[in-house]
Amino acid sequence: MEPISRINLPTVDSTNSFVREMLAEESTGSVVSASSLPGFTVVVADEQTCGRGQRGNLWESERGKNLTFSLLCHPAFVVASQQFLLSQCMAVSIREALAEYVEDVTVKWPNDIYVGDQKISGTLIECDLQGKTISNCIIGVGVNINQTVFRSDAPNPTSLQLLTGREHDRETILLSIINHFQTYYKQLESGGEKVLQLYMSHLYRREGMHRYRDVRGEFMAEVAGVEPTGHLLLRFENGNVVRYELKEVQFLRD
Repeated sequence: MEPISRINLPTVDSTNSFVREMLAEESTGSVVSASSLPGFTVVVADEQTCGRGQRGNLWESERGKNLTFSLLCHPAFVVASQQFLLSQCMAVSIREALAEYVEDVTVKWPNDIYVGDQKISGTLIECDLQGKTISNCIIGVGVNINQTVFRSDAPNPTSLQLLTGREHDRETILLSIINHFQTYYKQLESGGEKVLQLYMSHLYRREGMHRYRDVRGEFMAEVAGVEPTGHLLLRFENGNVVRYELKEVQFLRD
């Protein structure tokens, strides 16, 4: 495994924002170049006061109960148009780590982690481009580990403790996620076919017809695939396949 530079924070507004500020300071020459740090840089916080999720949502996390961290890497071997490979890489890494504790762990497109029909983890990825490749990639992750009460209006949160009835060691799960990520990240350098296969094999609703909604209303469809660009392909009952970006389709309860 490549070496990891780690920063532990008791409290921060957002680990992704912290890494972004670190990169901004690097560009002014006021800190050591982030790109010169060995391997990866991981920023771990006991508490995030303004943790961010997809669509601008806040990520609820009780202090000291869950995993909230950001991983900075420099995947210059990934072309900009296929940056979704990095999202898949982290998604399957979290899934593999949690599957050691509970069953029916899946990846809900694009990169949420579900157990059954409940959300246990979310990821927010921000990439900087240099030409046609990626210079910096910040992967922010929240995983519900030991929190048992959720006060936000999120419709379906769960945690590892709620699912298993016991507390779990956050550090053990963090190291498992990072180890899996390093393994799959290395595979991306040689093509990433296995990462794609794992992602598709563990995709939420990967089989059968299910309920969705787009600007035209509700409909039934099945997953036809996920493109390297990150677009979801849904096949309607009439056989037509429609391509969706992140905010263009909503999953509905069956």
